[in-house]
This record gives sequence, C-alpha cells and structure tokens, in this order.
Amino acid sequence: MPALVFDPNEIRETIDRVVHRTFNMDYSWDWPGGVAFYGVTEAYEATGNEKYIELLKAWVDEKLEDGLPKLSVNAVSIGHSLLTLHQVTGEEKYIEIAIQMADYLKNDAERFADGIFQHTVNSETYNFPEQAWVDTMFMAGYFLVRIGSLLNREDYFEDGIKQYHGHEHFLQDPVTNLYYHGWDNIAQHHMSGIYWARGNSWAAITMARALQLVHVTHPSFMIIEGSLRDQLAALVRLQGEDGLWHTVLNDPSSYTETSGSAGIAAALLTTGGLYNKYVNRAIPAFLSRITEDGMITGVSAGTAVMRDADGYKGVPVKRIQGWGQGLGLVFLSSLLKKRDW
Repeated sequence: MPALVFDPNEIRETIDRVVHRTFNMDYSWDWPGGVAFYGVTEAYEATGNEKYIELLKAWVDEKLEDGLPKLSVNAVSIGHSLLTLHQVTGEEKYIEIAIQMADYLKNDAERFADGIFQHTVNSETYNFPEQAWVDTMFMAGYFLVRIGSLLNREDYFEDGIKQYHGHEHFLQDPVTNLYYHGWDNIAQHHMSGIYWARGNSWAAITMARALQLVHVTHPSFMIIEGSLRDQLAALVRLQGEDGLWHTVLNDPSSYTETSGSAGIAAALLTTGGLYNKYVNRAIPAFLSRITEDGMITGVSAGTAVMRDADGYKGVPVKRIQGWGQGLGLVFLSSLLKKRDW
C-alpha cells in the first residue's frame, strides 16, 4: 500500500491558519460551534499548541458566565470540547457541565422506537417528530460514548452505543452500505432517500472514533466495525475525479463538498493504510480549498433533509461555516497523527 504523501510542516501551518480563522467567527452554544471546537481540540492533540486550548477555554468560560442555555440533541455537541478542557486543565466545572448535558440526553431528550433520539435543534420553529438524522451520531451518540468511557459510566456509554445501533438500523442501506440523511418513523420512509456526503461523514468519522473506545470483546464492536467497513468500501468507489466527494454521493452532477469530504477522508485514515491512495488524492484537493486567511471553502450551508436531489444541489457553498472549519481540522489533525509519512 502507498505511503501518505504530504508535508507535515505545511499541514501544521495550515492547521494554525484554520484555527485562528475559526475563532474569528461568532458562535452561540449550538452545533456549529460544537463541531468547530471539536476540530480545535483535535488540532491541539495533534500539535500540542497550547494557544488553541487557551482560545477555547476563553470562549467556553465567557459563555458559562451566563449559565447553561436550553439544550437540544444538536446543542450537546459543545460537550466534546468540555471533555477535552477537563482532561487538559483538570477543572471540575467542565465535567460538571458535561454531566448535565449527558443527563439531559439520558432523561429528557425526545426519543422514539427503542430509545433512539429524535433530531432536535435549538429552535421553536423547527420540529422533526420521530425523525432520525445521521447528524445525531456525532452530536449526541459519540458524546455519550466519550463521557461514558471517561467517567466509567456504563449508562452513558451504553446509551451512546444504542444510538449507533439505532441509526445503523434506520439509516444504513443494506444494498449500497451508504447512510441515508434521515428516517421518518411515522411515515416509515427515508424521506428524500438521499445519500448525503456530510451525513455519511458524520457516520464514518464517529464510528471510527467510537471504535477506539469500544473494547473488541464488547458485542457491539463487531456491529459498528462491520457497518464502518462496508460504508468505507462503498465511499472510496464514489470519490470524485477531483479527489473529493459529491454532496449527493452517487450523483456526479452534484458539486464536490469540502466538509463531507474531510470527514470521509479522516475516517479512511483509521484503516491502517488500506485506503491511503484515496486519501492521497484527497489531500491536495482539500488543501486547494483553504484560503490564505484559513477559511475552508466549498462547504455547504446548514442542510435539512431536503425534498429531492435538486434541493441538495441548490444548497449554497459561498460562506464560511463552523462545521466546515471543524471537520477540516479533524482531517488535517488526523494526517499529522499518522506516522507513515
């Protein structure tokens, strides 16, 4: 298998530009910041740059002065940053808030079927009754696995694992092995039935990360490993000619989208080099989409489960997005953590 081909100094410099541009954005306590700051924590772990933690700590501390806001399944994604801040600083306030978020999920978050989280956001306008969205695997499922593992809380850990199994059951197509964007449990269908790139990246990167915390003797290990294995095998065969992935994965007429491509490529890096040739194609394509000031371009705006493929093709890619910065940092940091360069 080929070695990864990149300049680690270039990757470090790029990470630094992206992190500092990320903190020149404004966030509320919600999922755009949750994903962006998860990427910042990955950048810290890959580089050891204490400045990144200082910037993150300052943001979180300022927000905590106002107290914990109303939570939703998406909004608990900020908890990823709290776990890292607790581990790095040892300050109890961060884990105390993270526990409040985990308890919200455990006791108050809306569920359907066999305890699967309904997709909820911090909005009085938008409601998605008995809908599972693939986003939840990152926002809440992986968070519960992380905090359960960190605190040796089996109740949190197993609830997180339940979300993986439930979303696999409802969203992974047994024929293509790709993940649908959403499932409507009331109507009993996948709504538009689209295989969305960023949605598949939510599934792939968090399954890959969760497998690092699930012991091989746990009965769920092989279930998650099998889902990820088959999904990645399908994804590499859909890589676009430019090295990235189309926003509608199986529609080459749709644009290639940067955030989903970053998450997919980061997941491919966890397979022990099996997919290095595909990652090598993605690296220069991804780097070409980062501006001098650290903005990751070509990132689709916030995307509901659209009505059809044309709806996804029409989602704009003009502006900087927190999830684009975050998933981009996950990919860049994953490259640095590899040692076969």
